[in-house]
Order: sequence, then structure tokens, then C-alpha cells
Amino acid sequence: MSFQLRRAQRLGGASLLLLGAAATPAFAQEPAQDKSSTELPAITVTAPSPIVRRAVVPSRNAGRGTRTARVRSREQTAEAAPAAPVPAAPQQGVLPVVTDQFATVTVVPNEEIRRNGGGTLGDLLFSKPGITGSEYAPGASSRPIIRGLDTNRVGIIENGTGSNGASDLGEDHFVPIDPLATNQVEVIRGPATLRYGSTAIGGVVSATNNRIPDALPSCAAPFPTYGLPTKAPLANVGSPGCITAETRTAVTSVDRGTEGAVLLDAGGGNFAFHADAFGRKAGDYNVPSYPFLTDPTLPFNGRQPNSASQAYGGSVGGSYIFDGGYVGAAITQHNALYHIPGIEGSEFLTRIDGRQTKFTTKGEYRPDAAAIDAIRFWASATDYKHDEVGLADSADLGSLGVRQTFTNKEQEGRVEVQLAPFDVRFAALTTAVGVQASHQKLTAPSPDDPGSPVNGLFDPNKNTKVAGYIFNEFKFSEATKAQIAGRVESARLSGTAPAFVPDVFDLTVDPAAIGPAIAVNRNFTPVSGSVGLIHSLPWDLVASITGQYVERAPKPAELFSRGGHDATTTFDIGNPNLGIETAKSVEAGLRRAVGPLRFEITGYYTKFNGFIYRRLTGNTCEDGVCQLGAGLELNQAVYSQRDATFRGGEFQFQYDVMPVWNGIWGIEGQYDIVRATFDDGTNVPRIPPQRLGGGVYYRDAEWFARINLLHAFAQNDIAPIAETPTPGYNLLKAEVSYKTQLDQRWFGAREMHVGLVGNNLLNENIRNAVSFNKDQVLLPGIGVRAFANFKF
Repeated sequence: MSFQLRRAQRLGGASLLLLGAAATPAFAQEPAQDKSSTELPAITVTAPSPIVRRAVVPSRNAGRGTRTARVRSREQTAEAAPAAPVPAAPQQGVLPVVTDQFATVTVVPNEEIRRNGGGTLGDLLFSKPGITGSEYAPGASSRPIIRGLDTNRVGIIENGTGSNGASDLGEDHFVPIDPLATNQVEVIRGPATLRYGSTAIGGVVSATNNRIPDALPSCAAPFPTYGLPTKAPLANVGSPGCITAETRTAVTSVDRGTEGAVLLDAGGGNFAFHADAFGRKAGDYNVPSYPFLTDPTLPFNGRQPNSASQAYGGSVGGSYIFDGGYVGAAITQHNALYHIPGIEGSEFLTRIDGRQTKFTTKGEYRPDAAAIDAIRFWASATDYKHDEVGLADSADLGSLGVRQTFTNKEQEGRVEVQLAPFDVRFAALTTAVGVQASHQKLTAPSPDDPGSPVNGLFDPNKNTKVAGYIFNEFKFSEATKAQIAGRVESARLSGTAPAFVPDVFDLTVDPAAIGPAIAVNRNFTPVSGSVGLIHSLPWDLVASITGQYVERAPKPAELFSRGGHDATTTFDIGNPNLGIETAKSVEAGLRRAVGPLRFEITGYYTKFNGFIYRRLTGNTCEDGVCQLGAGLELNQAVYSQRDATFRGGEFQFQYDVMPVWNGIWGIEGQYDIVRATFDDGTNVPRIPPQRLGGGVYYRDAEWFARINLLHAFAQNDIAPIAETPTPGYNLLKAEVSYKTQLDQRWFGAREMHVGLVGNNLLNENIRNAVSFNKDQVLLPGIGVRAFANFKF
């Protein structure tokens, strides 16, 4: 069985074979390129589509003739592909381009996560084309922003279920997923987002790991080569047990930070187990110059005040593996304590102390039936809480206490059925249907009066959703495929809201001025649909075009908020009369995943009807009282709806120029832009700037080195009220890493991956245009990260 087919066995994934230049007709004939120097890794994506094209081989368990014959008839590629020798080790740093999905999928594979680190998903994805991070508190609470869309339009999932924290309620809230315990991150755009809900118009960020094993670990090969699967889903059932371990460690100079993780996988017979523990700690990070341009009286010692952070957690899980699938569960704990930088945060020592406990279960069953290929399920239950802690009086260090508490108790479940391919004469049709349900209860009571129906940021509110979706994929030929998908959702939201919200809002002095809080129950039925087409072109090019119509129901915070949010320095006022938000979008792309030139280019256009956003009014508030104009502590922000248009594009490429030493050197580049305006021509607030970057790299089977410069242009397309321009910057990075097999007799390790990464090497003042506190907070200055990863 070939290496590619073994990679394609991974359960729940769609195999994307990124072959070497020797396998490509147009570029393979270049005599300077030899196979050993251009071997590219196979990338497996797990999240984009419920339709899984998987090659399956029979189990070692005898007596499964019926299943084996049926699988062979459906997956002819598994038998037709000739046996092939194991290829050379695929190399680090190769641009992973996904070509079998109907819209752009950005993949951050395991080796890149280990090299570049990042304390949050936003940090990890910050420089990817079309993606940035909220960077409210670097290293602690950076949430991904995709094509200028964030919070309520970007879903974040881990192993198939939502992260279920409170990061969509405030940019300062942490995402309870740590890259230290993550093996791969995928960013999904376009029609596939309908699989996860209507609140993912912008995209879905999916993190995967082995906390619920879907296969037994394999310890047969003493020195496995890079990229080879370390487990086979069915072949090891009933085999003797074995244990594998991995350590992940790093230190950073810019914040004197340390991080580490230990991951254990064990299995034998029909059972597989996983355990991991991680932790990170960092002090106030260094910045190039004085961060507080508006208040030079504050102390400054070369560091961003009140920016320290720490996080720790772990997970234990296990699965029962059988000939036909698996079922497993895990329990995960995530804790974070981090400070909020900025003038207000530094003065009052604001910090967030959060914790989440999450139970997750998932499984897959491939029945011996003619009509059904697979049945899959995911379910989770989450208990989340964080306290926003600060001084009541900046002059009294003894007045430190809880200023606001957020809780989220959330349950969700999803079941999918993938049907067997069906011949409809003009195409082979594969259908997957799914149902999804969730229930969420959010609270943010007033710390001074927890029982008050008026004084909290929002009262306890509930959000219940039930949805059904269907994906149909038509395979007209090996070169042409189409997809039609749809989703219908029922959303029921309940909470309380003031009867009337004037411009001069006063919660504490005269609540009667706005009328008593009234119970609000809203029901929505968003309906969404999409179509897509993929066509293979000469020279290994793949073109795609998709169209979407997506409806989104408002989120609880958009309907029911009515109070101060200290960390974002906003006084948020919801609008219980908001309606459904509608997005109509078109995306076209061209990609090439193989050979010495690899690239992807994408353009998109989205028209929003009733775009919901947090509108800064120019008024200010403090202690529940608002006034016209500036002067008070918090900026008044009212959730509003207007029609808007988003358009933009992304491009990235790598080109292997020529062999040198034992490998290849090449060049790479990227560009992204998003332009967002309301119908009257004014700008949508907090949109990322356009960026242009590139660099050079060297890679071989063991070494990888790169130097890359990313230039962000000044962002002057700003909202007319309460938003300031953001200057441009140059972000220079350099890295070198070494990955090799080891003799286990030395100290038990079989593989080592070590390296150095330099960030912001020009030591520039960098401000993030999408951050609420960008005028008060600089991103970290020059720093070096040293990492070491060992597998046992």
C-alpha cells in the first residue's frame, strides 16, 4: 500500500496529496530538481466538509470479507493504486495548498506550530493572508479575525465542537484552546462553514489534536520517518500495547517567557488513551518605545505595563477502536490568568482570571450496509467562568477585587450520516446530512448588585439552536466536481432589555427614565445555501468558484447588552429589535499544490443586508451613566444594523528556485486586502490594513531556514466617529530549525526538532488597527524564541 494511501486512512479527513516535482508533468522535467530535494508532505484536513473521500484497507481481523468487498467496490482507488516504496522524508516549511475543497482552506501543520509557537490562535495566524488577530492582550487573548470579520462571524472549534468560552463577547476574553496542545489548525471559508452554523459567515478556525484518539498508536518502527503515519486506524486492532510520548518546550526573550507540554499516547487491544499537560508563563513584554503617547506621566521601563500572562491545563481521554469505527471521550481543563495592558488597565491593574472545564465525546461507525458509508457524532458540555479583577481605587492596592464576572454553560451535539455514492447518470452523487443542537446560558451580573435586573452587563440569557443541513457533491469526472449545500436553523433567544434606550443612558441614577427592564423572547429561522464548482486545469492548476446566501440570527450580547465593559473601555448597549443579518457572497480561486511553484489566489465579494456591528457613538459613560460627547471613562457602543459591502483578495506563493547544498532555496510572497464600506460610502470600523510580504528560504530533509518581511500599510480608511488612523509597520522575522531522527539508546528519544525564531527584528512600533486599545498598546518588540521538541 502506498504512502499516500496510508496517509489517506486517517479517520474523518480528506486526503490532499501534495506530491513532489517528480510527479508533476509540467515542472518535473527540470533536470536541476531531484526527487529527494522536492518531496512534499501529505496534508490531511479534517474540518471542511462532511463528505470524506477516504481510501480504506481491510483490517488485520479476519472474517471481514463482506465489508472488505464493499469498501473495495466503492473506493476503487485503494485497489487501483500500485504499491510504491516509502518516499524520502518530506521537508519543513512547504506551503500547504489545499486543492480539493470548494473554497480557500488555510492549514497550519504540526511542524509549523512547533516552530512559530504563539500563545493563542490569533497569534499563530496573525500573518496568514486574509487573517489577523484581535491582539487585545498579546499572548493571552488574541482571537482570529478573517477578512475583517470577527467575534460573532468567526467560529472556533476544537475536535469538531465549539471552543465555548466567552471570546465572542469581548476581544479581551481568552480562547480556551492552546497551541501547545494542538497538532493542526485549519481555517475554513466559504460553503463548508454551513456545517458549523450560520454564525460562521467569516469562517471557521478548527484546532485538532489527539485528545480523543481515533486510532491505536503504532510503535512498530523504531525510527519512523517524517510525515509517515504513526498510527493505522484498523490495522493495529488487537495488537500488543505500546506507549509514545512527546515533549514541547520553548523560551522567549521579549517577555522572559517559558512554555512546556507533555503528551502521552498509549494503546493496546481495542483501547487507545491520551493524556497531556501544558503550561506557559510570561512577564510584561518589551516594546521599542514609549507606549502611552497620551499620558507621559505613567512609569515606563522599556516594557508594556500590565501585559504579563500565564496559562495551564491538561486533558485525559480514551477511545474504543473496533473494526468499523471508534467511540471516545475526553475531559479537558484550561486555566488562564493574564493582565490587560493600556492606560486604564495599568492604572487599575486589570487582569482576567479564567477557567474552563469541558467534556467532549465523538465517534464514527462505518456500517456494513449498502446505502450508508459512515455515521459520525460529536458532543460536548462546557462550564466556563472568568473574573475581571482590578483595583476599585488606583491609589489603594488593598482594593483589588472582582469588577465583573462572565459565565457560560453550554452544551452542543452534532450527528452526520454520509451516504454511499449514487450514480445519477450524469454524475456520481455523494450526500451527507446532519443535525446539530446547542443550548447556552450566559451571565455577566453586576459585582455590586448581582441580583439586579438592570445593573449587569447583561442578565442571564439563553440561546437554544436546532439545525439541519445537507451537503451534495456531484462528481462529473475526475476533473470536475460540484457541491450544493443548505442549512435551516431555529434559534430561540431569551433575556431582558430596557424598554427604551436614549442617547444619554443612565442605569443607576434614574432607571425609570428608560423604563423597567422587560423580558424579551426572540425566535429566528435563518436559512442558508451554497453552490460550488471545482475544475482541474492543465499544469496542475485547480480553479474554483462558489456562491453563498447565509442568514445569521443575532447573538445574545447584540440583543441584551447594557453596561460597562472595563477591559475594552466600552459601555455596550444592545438592541433587542435587531433582525436577521443576510450575506450574499461570491468567491473565486486558482491554486497549484505541486511542483516547484505552489500558489493560491482568491478574490471575494460579500454584500451584507442588516450588518450588525458595535457602533461607537462618540458619547462616553462611567458608573452606569452616559453623557453626550467625551469626558467619561468608557466609550458608548450601541449595537446597530446597516447594509455593508466587503470585498478583497489574498495571494501567496512559494517557488523553489534551485538546488543548493543538500536541499533547495527559494522565494515566497503574499498579499492580502479587504475593503469594507457601508452603503453611504463610510467605512466599517476596525478593518485590517492591506499587507504585502515576501522572503527567501532554504529547506532539506533536516534543516529549514527563512527570512521574511511583512509590510502592513497605514490604515486610514476608518469610521467617522471615535476611530483613529493606524500607521503602517514592517514586521521582519527570521528562523532556523533542525529536525532529525535519534538513536533511542541515547536517552530514549527517537526524534528531535529544535530551532530559533526571531520576531520584529527591526524593533518597530507596531499597532494593530483592529484592536480597541491600539492607541495605548504596542505589540512586542524585538525578541527571540528558542524551542525544542522530542518524540519518544
